[in-house]
Amino acid sequence: METKHKSGFVNIIGSPNVGKSTLMNNLVGERISIITSKAQTTRHRIMGIVSGDDFQIVYSDTPGVLDPSYKLQEGMMKFVNTAVVDADLFLLVTDIFEDAVKNDEIFQKIIKSEKPTLLIINKIDLGDQEKLEEKVKYWSEKVPGIEILPLSALHKANTEFVLDWILKHIPEGPAYYDKDVLTDRPERFFCTEIIREKILRHYKKEIPYSVEVEIEDFKEDEKINHIRAIIYVSRESQKGIIIGHQGSALKRVGTEARKDLEVFFDKKIYLDLYVKVNKDWRTDEKKLKKLGYL
Repeated sequence: METKHKSGFVNIIGSPNVGKSTLMNNLVGERISIITSKAQTTRHRIMGIVSGDDFQIVYSDTPGVLDPSYKLQEGMMKFVNTAVVDADLFLLVTDIFEDAVKNDEIFQKIIKSEKPTLLIINKIDLGDQEKLEEKVKYWSEKVPGIEILPLSALHKANTEFVLDWILKHIPEGPAYYDKDVLTDRPERFFCTEIIREKILRHYKKEIPYSVEVEIEDFKEDEKINHIRAIIYVSRESQKGIIIGHQGSALKRVGTEARKDLEVFFDKKIYLDLYVKVNKDWRTDEKKLKKLGYL
């Protein structure tokens, strides 16, 4: 009997900081989404594509579900809404600490869609059995009939069952992408994300949320790539913090980003970073469109 090909979009949705990106990277087997301990690390919709002999799974990591406060967050939530519409399957991610999703409207859309949904309780390594049983009971009552899987994405505990569930529910159909394609995003996008990850890791308070990165110039040579990137901040005082005393903080970001970029491109990287003030970038529609949010 001939094996029929399966293909579909599996959209990973949940509140900020529940470990969606770690799960996505584990399922794809590559570091597609950046990961930090800060909420709202993911700002765009990022696809990771896994192809087998008889299947193709297009995973989609979306920004954390929230109630938007300004234009940037409105753009982020548009990515989530699009993912809700075009999904074939949902991985609805919560964690051992969360009592309710941050945006009930999105949650209800997923439940009412009647598309196959797996509710994942992440970070079980950080709680005890009693806490886990409490969460399983809570979600079983809130979403009766939906399968629940406790796991630890960080330690890859139970993540293998996610693939089994997906292959059981994914529809039949041809592949959407060539077999060797890993993601839908261009190389420039991953340059900005790697730089932004270092900023998220090394700066506190409002700084990471006031920052955006744009690649101004990207030149590829046989042995080295030349990259010039602009780091936008909202205030002049933030510019000084990003740069640091005698440029020390910016140098640290540049050094760490360059090392990751050299691994990503498998060649030498010359990275030039500049810091500019654009106080309205999070609310400026024209700028947000240029940055790919609208």
